Amino acid sequence: MGVGKGSVAREVIKISDYMSVDTDDLIESMENRTVKKIFEKEGEAYFRNLERKVSLWLENCVDNTLISTGGGFYKQKNLKSIGIVVFLNSPFDKILKRIKSHSNAAKKLKKRPLLNDLKKAKELYKERLPEYKALADIVIDVTDKSALECAKELLKKVEEHA
Repeated sequence: MGVGKGSVAREVIKISDYMSVDTDDLIESMENRTVKKIFEKEGEAYFRNLERKVSLWLENCVDNTLISTGGGFYKQKNLKSIGIVVFLNSPFDKILKRIKSHSNAAKKLKKRPLLNDLKKAKELYKERLPEYKALADIVIDVTDKSALECAKELLKKVEEHA
């Protein structure tokens, strides 16, 4: 969350033949409501089932596409079957600084209810970090890099990995 997945994805599609989709956007389209509202009304288990549905569709129907995922999507059992897993890594304090310094910071913070409790958010970050790294085929440190720099590094590493 807040590491710049969308910005990097936009740069990747500008400089490559890849398409890009975001799993949270797909879910919001399926449900015709925001992730936040889905969580509020239906709860996490319902949302994770929607992620499962999206993961199966991605595995069976999508190729040559950069897929940005929500923070819990890594728990999908077929993740590695979908494609190369890239983890954009940055320290928690840098992520928080990036979000707060954005020109649209208030909206970005409102969209991320987890950041209402920074202690809890940092604990979740520490809990997930080793799991993200263990699952990743490629890790890119995005700290203090532009989205374009990250996109170029991502494409280079994907090519080397293939």
